[in-house]
Amino acid sequence: GRKSLRQRAVDELKHYYNGFHLLWIDTKVAARMVWRLLHGQVLTRRERRRLLRTCADLFRLVPFLVFVIVPFMEFLLPVFLKLFPDMLPSTFETESKKEEKLKKKLNARLELAKFLRETIAEMAKRNKADTA
Repeated sequence: GRKSLRQRAVDELKHYYNGFHLLWIDTKVAARMVWRLLHGQVLTRRERRRLLRTCADLFRLVPFLVFVIVPFMEFLLPVFLKLFPDMLPSTFETESKKEEKLKKKLNARLELAKFLRETIAEMAKRNKADTA
């Protein structure tokens, strides 16, 4: 089955609520990290990445809020997400989008590893030919 229009609207509202809630939690944690930075403490690499992600999400929130606030603008959101895929804050991404991004990263890494392996094999052949 297909869900009714009411159920889809409720699911969408829950998705937005959860996204804003997660963004609020991330913002509070990031504020504590900034406070620690201002008082001379050093952040770990993980904390630094989380802080950067949260700041980027806050900057991405501004154009996203236009779609939420302006009436009937949410119907254009899929079009803009196709044009600008990273426009949505990370807390609003669905699991399928996250999996899709991970697959793309994995494929890119595999292609890079294949290229490097071929390059090393060719360099080994050249060195072997030079020594002979």
